[in-house]
Amino acid sequence: MPIASHRKLAGVLALSLGVTLSACGGMPTNRGLESMRQPVVERTNYTFDVQAGAGGLSIPEQQRLAAWFQSMDLRYGDRISIDDPMMSSVTRDAVSKLAGRHGILVEEGAPVTAGYIEPGAARVVITRSTASVPGCPDWEEKSDMNYNNATHAGYGCAINGNLAAMVANPEDLITGQKGTGETVVTTSTKAIASYRGQAPTGQGGLKESATGE
Repeated sequence: MPIASHRKLAGVLALSLGVTLSACGGMPTNRGLESMRQPVVERTNYTFDVQAGAGGLSIPEQQRLAAWFQSMDLRYGDRISIDDPMMSSVTRDAVSKLAGRHGILVEEGAPVTAGYIEPGAARVVITRSTASVPGCPDWEEKSDMNYNNATHAGYGCAINGNLAAMVANPEDLITGQKGTGETVVTTSTKAIASYRGQAPTGQGGLKESATGE
């Protein structure tokens, strides 16, 4: 074989070896079944300052606050708190009634927010949480070789992404709903108590029915 042919063959082998090594470099290494892309919950605080006097909120201030709640599309999962330097119970009652129209309760305490509260004012804070899965979908891995029998980086993106999009309250992904065992037991035994309290169908005897005249 001529020397030129040897050099050409060596170049082809080197190129093939380089492509193989580069493909192996993207091989997945996560051998567990836990997804590398997990939902992340982020909280955002929205503030609205109202003028609060000794008698609480005036009618125009209540209208302003109600319009803000409406524009913010206040909904399940949102948390409302009041940062009131005067700690007025009348102001808190007024805000609670407006928030109650949307099915939201006012919580104790308020998160730290930017800015200074003017004298004679109170700050209403809406804390809204959102859930997402950063990095999904992940289709960067082009290699089909998987000598480690591992899951790819995009494994679990579909399930975790759908969960983050459908969960009504993103805070449930962190702590879950809290309750008491008494409520659960009472609810679960309703059907059993109703079944046991029903009289047997044959207790009053069989009914006679005519087949014709």
